[in-house]
Amino acid sequence: MAAPAGRCLWRVLAPHRGWALLGLDQRLAAAPAVVSAAPPARLYAAAAKTAKRGSQKTKQEETKKKPVTRRRPLMSKPVDDVYLTWYYERPSYDVEVAVGMLKKFQELDFTNPKQYVYINVFLDMELQKKKKVDPFSSVVLLPYRFRDETNKVLVFTENEQEAEIARENGAAVVGGVELIKWILEDEIQVDFYVAVPAIIPKLIPLRSKLKQKYPNTRRNSLGHDIPKMLQLFREGLEYTVEDERIIKTRIARLDMPTEQIVANLKTVIHDICKFKPSTYDSLVQKLVIRSSSSECLLLNLDGLLPQVEKVEEEEEEKNADDDEEKHVQEPVST
Repeated sequence: MAAPAGRCLWRVLAPHRGWALLGLDQRLAAAPAVVSAAPPARLYAAAAKTAKRGSQKTKQEETKKKPVTRRRPLMSKPVDDVYLTWYYERPSYDVEVAVGMLKKFQELDFTNPKQYVYINVFLDMELQKKKKVDPFSSVVLLPYRFRDETNKVLVFTENEQEAEIARENGAAVVGGVELIKWILEDEIQVDFYVAVPAIIPKLIPLRSKLKQKYPNTRRNSLGHDIPKMLQLFREGLEYTVEDERIIKTRIARLDMPTEQIVANLKTVIHDICKFKPSTYDSLVQKLVIRSSSSECLLLNLDGLLPQVEKVEEEEEEKNADDDEEKHVQEPVST
């Protein structure tokens, strides 16, 4: 039906098609021809860039004109129990006070009284110019033990008398070069390795396998005193520098007397300070203590760091005073 209707409409409009299409023909004739030419070059690129820089300057000026919101100066001590922490400096405590607070937190929270006490030690590893203290690990024998279990220690020796002494003092494994193959194949796994100097040249194949636990004098794992080495590595506490400047380790249990916890903490701190020459600033920069279920408490470093630096300074001052007295006395005697 659509096709016959279209033909009828065409017959009606055909005599007048000139009237209907007259204006369209005129507009098409007057339209300009399409030219496929490239767009004109950008003549004001430099001006646009300068305008952009100017806009950046205006933005900077606007930001400078805006009033800077300044916080109030930090107060030394809050008056109330509830306060905004960012208005005050973080409080620091003496170690005895901090340990007492940890014990009080445990009573109020009804947590395990035998939970561990941890410390986080933040280090200053910088030396002169661009040199730094290399990350290190160590084993320290604490004055008061807080663990029931002991570490497994292997003793390298080929002397029968030394082997017998090692077994009597609690060595987990004792042997000579025959143990190398089993260690490389992971059939023997212990916590620490110690050796006597006579056998150390034969243990070179284990250097890449044991890495830092390879026996050496710096770690006190190479020597003739087998009972002393076994006591250190069986009962000692191992700590390692993490993230190039942090040591995280446990030092005691919370149910121990405060004096024992403090003594263990000081022993660890003094051992850490040995890894940086005393002529530089202290290796320990910040010290934090906590228990397994409590918040972290910042400690005062006064009385915790070794006093080697002060003693050396006093000796230098005395020597300088003696030299001055000699210089004064010399012209008088002449």
